[in-house]
Amino acid sequence: MFKRYRSDIRCILDRDPAARNALEVLLCYPGFRAIRSHRFAHFLHTHGLKLWARVVSQCCRFFTGIEIHPGAQIGDRVFIDHGMGVVIGETTIVGNDVTIYQGATLGGTGKDVGKRHPTIGNNVMISSGARVLGPINIGAYAKVGAGAVVLHDVPPHSTVVGVPGRVVKIAACPRSETGIPACTANADSDCDMKSSCPAVSGTEPVRTIDNSGIDLDQIHLPDPVALELASLKKRIEDLESNLKK
Repeated sequence: MFKRYRSDIRCILDRDPAARNALEVLLCYPGFRAIRSHRFAHFLHTHGLKLWARVVSQCCRFFTGIEIHPGAQIGDRVFIDHGMGVVIGETTIVGNDVTIYQGATLGGTGKDVGKRHPTIGNNVMISSGARVLGPINIGAYAKVGAGAVVLHDVPPHSTVVGVPGRVVKIAACPRSETGIPACTANADSDCDMKSSCPAVSGTEPVRTIDNSGIDLDQIHLPDPVALELASLKKRIEDLESNLKK
């Protein structure tokens, strides 16, 4: 138990530059308190004491502003930063080393039964105000941009933004609306092979990565409209070149 306490504190110290020491995390971080309360509530829930589990979770909601259903499965070293307004539904599964910012919702899309909430892979970052809804899968190391509404599966190592959520980058490669690498209109070629690719040319912004390898950059995300315009421009240039020939 104490080993898990230490790992929960360490992940906050690693990811939040405002956290100065373990005592401050213990006394002042609602995300830490919410995770610790949820572990107790989940224990009660899995041992048939569902009413008391809900009582514990609602008390935690009152004191922290974070609502986690006792049935949710939360992994190790999960950091809920600030946390006010975070909602995590009953059948949600959250992997290890996940970072969730304030106002995020891991919820359902209606009154379905069974698995109706998302499954979040390891090392995922969910930005402020994001909505991840339904029994979908968010792949490992994915990033959900601020305010995004995600209704479909997200592949690993990808970045999703917008309403509805669209994948705009996979690993270091920006993607157009159609999922094609943004620096080429040819689906058979990879932008990593192009000198104009941000990952190759050095124009890709420097990412903020914590000690566990989690990308915490919430602002340097590709603009899907700009990517689509770039793709159209490239297509027009190719057509004009063919006409001249």
